[in-house]
Amino acid sequence: MSDNNKFLKGTLILAVSSVVVKVIGSLNWIILSRVLGGEGIGLYQMGFPIYLMAITVSSAGIPVAISIITAEKLANKDYRGAKRVFNISLRLLLLSGLLFSSALFFGAGWLIENQYIRDPRAYYSIIALAPAVFFVTFLASFRGYLQGWQIMTPTAVSEVVEQLMRVITMLIFADMFLPYGLAYAAGGASMGAGVGAFCALIVLVWFYARLKRKFQEEINAQDDSAPIEPAGQIIKRLLKLALPVSLSSLMLPIGANLDLLIVPQRLEVAGFDVRHATELFGYLTGMAVPLVNLATIFTAAMTISLVPAISESRALDDYPAIRDKIRIGFRVAMIISFPCFVGLFFLAEKVAALIYNAPGAAGAIQTMSAGILFLGLHQISTGVLQGLKHTAIPVINMVIAGVVKVVLSWWLTAIPELGVKGAALATVADFAVAAIINVIFIYKFTGFCMTFGSVAKPLLASSIMGGVIFVVLHFTESLGAWAILFAMAAAVPTYAVSLLACGGLREEDLERIPFIGRRILALGKRVGIF
Repeated sequence: MSDNNKFLKGTLILAVSSVVVKVIGSLNWIILSRVLGGEGIGLYQMGFPIYLMAITVSSAGIPVAISIITAEKLANKDYRGAKRVFNISLRLLLLSGLLFSSALFFGAGWLIENQYIRDPRAYYSIIALAPAVFFVTFLASFRGYLQGWQIMTPTAVSEVVEQLMRVITMLIFADMFLPYGLAYAAGGASMGAGVGAFCALIVLVWFYARLKRKFQEEINAQDDSAPIEPAGQIIKRLLKLALPVSLSSLMLPIGANLDLLIVPQRLEVAGFDVRHATELFGYLTGMAVPLVNLATIFTAAMTISLVPAISESRALDDYPAIRDKIRIGFRVAMIISFPCFVGLFFLAEKVAALIYNAPGAAGAIQTMSAGILFLGLHQISTGVLQGLKHTAIPVINMVIAGVVKVVLSWWLTAIPELGVKGAALATVADFAVAAIINVIFIYKFTGFCMTFGSVAKPLLASSIMGGVIFVVLHFTESLGAWAILFAMAAAVPTYAVSLLACGGLREEDLERIPFIGRRILALGKRVGIF
C-alpha cells in the first residue's frame, strides 16, 4: 500500500469511528436527560470542566508528540528506538495520570469548600471522574505509539469501545443510584467515564501486543551498535512537542469562556433583554457551533493521520513526498468542506426547525456555515505543521486569531442589525485568520501552495449544488422542514456529477480512496461516466 493510500485509509477509519462515537453520544444524552432530569444533568456537568482541564494538562499533546517521534524512528528503521520512546512515554504518563487523578480525587472537597464548585452535591460527580483521568492519561501513550506506526484502527476501535462502554455503564449506574438521590445518581453516571477509558485501554494493549509480535523479528535483528537516545533527551523532545499542542487544546475552553463573557453582554448593548440575549447565545454555542464541528469530522480525522505521515517523510528529507501529502490533504479538505458549507448555508432554516425545533437559530447557523471551510483548512494545516515539528506555530497563530475574534465579537455583536450574527462572523474570522497564517508558514517551510483549480473546481460544483437546493426548496415549500430530505437527495448526486464534469474528481483520485474508491470507479465506468 502506498504512503498516500495508507494515510487516506487511516483518515477514513477515524472519520467513521468519529461518526459512530457522536451517534452513540447523542442517543446517550437523550436517555440520560430523561433519567436524571435538568437538575441531575447540571450536577453531572459540574465536574466535567475540572475533569477536562485535568486530562488536558496531564496528557493532551503527548499522543501527537509520541506519534511524531515514533514515525521518525520507524522511517529510519530504528525499531528499538521507537519502542524505547513508547516505554519512556508510558512511564511518564503513568506518573502524570496518578498525580492528576489523585489531585482530582483528594481536591474535590477543597474545590467545593472554596466555592469553585457552587453546589456541594457535585462532590460525588467529581470524585467519580478521578479514575478516568488516570486511564485516559495512561492510554494516550498507546494511541500515540500506534498512530506513529500509521495504524489508525486501534485508535478508532478504542474510541468506539470507550464511548459504548461509557454510555452503557453511566446509564446503569445512574439508574442504580437514583433511589439514593440526584447527587449519587450524577456520581454514578460520572463513573462511566472511568469504565469506558479502562475498556479502551484493554483494546489498545491487545493491539500493541499484536503489533509487537508482528515486528519482533525486525526489532531483534536490529544492530546492537546503533546509538541509543538517552531517556532525558526523549522526555525533553516529548515535552517540547507536546506542550504547544496542550496549549492549543486549552485555547478551546478559553475561547468558549471568552464568548460567555463577551457575547451576552454585547447583545444587551445591541438592545436585547437578558432573556433574549441568553437565547441567542444558545443558538450560537449550542446549535451553530456543534453543526460546524460535526461537518469537520473528516478533516479532524485526516489531521491525526497526516501528522505521522508528514513526520515520516520529513525524517527521510523527502520533500516531494511531503508536498504530495499536503496537496492531497488540502484537496480532499476542499472537496468535502465546500459542499458542507454551501449545503448548510442554504438549508440553515430547515435544519434549525427540523433538528432543534428553533427556527430563530437559522441566522446564526447560516452565518457560521462558512466556518466549516476555514475550520477544515485550519485542522489540516495544523496537522501539517505538527508533522513538520513546528508544533508551536499553530498555537501562536490561534492566539493571534483569538485576539481578532475578541475585537470583532466586541464590535460586531453590539450592532443591532447583526446581533448574534456578528458573534458568528467573529468566530468564522477566528478560523480564517488561524488557517491563513498556517498556510503561509507551510509555504515558507515546504514551498507548497494551493492551486487555483483545487479551490475553484469544488467551489463551482458546490455553487451548482446550492442552486439545485434553492430550486428544490422552492418547489417543496409546503412540506416545511421535511423539505430538507428532498433537497439533500438532489444535492449529493448534483455535486458528484458537477465535480466530475469540471475535472475536480478524476479516476486516479477514486483509485486512492480506500475500501469504496474502486467500487465507485467501477460503477462509474459501467454507467459511462468514465
